[in-house]
Amino acid sequence: MDPVMQNRPRWVTPVSIFAISFGLLTLKEGGSVLFFEGAAREAAGSYVPFVLWFNFSAGFAYIAAGIGLWGMKRWSAYLAVIIAVSTLIVFTAFGVHVLQGGAFEMRTVIAMTLRSSIWLAIAFAANRLFLRVMQGK
Repeated sequence: MDPVMQNRPRWVTPVSIFAISFGLLTLKEGGSVLFFEGAAREAAGSYVPFVLWFNFSAGFAYIAAGIGLWGMKRWSAYLAVIIAVSTLIVFTAFGVHVLQGGAFEMRTVIAMTLRSSIWLAIAFAANRLFLRVMQGK
């Protein structure tokens, strides 16, 4: 067996499954609002289109990062950093939108806080993991 896979910490499996599931849910929910008229779009209220498009697109990256982490691929740690940083950039742009008087839903603030926190944590953990693996610990 691959030595990297042998030293796989227990947390990698649930975090990988979570990232993949979160990505699938993000695609489903975001796609419902973006691509279909009806209840989901009405329930979304005053959504901010660029945030919704970003989150929907990021769903694909969430899935890829989860798959990469599951397979203990080093690139998944880099992807997690890109997701975290990109989410923070979009969250900042959203903040500017709000400060300029743009319409928004409070649940967007909550969701972006959650997304930012999750991906910062995954990026931190994944990078520590691969740093440890590369150092042979």
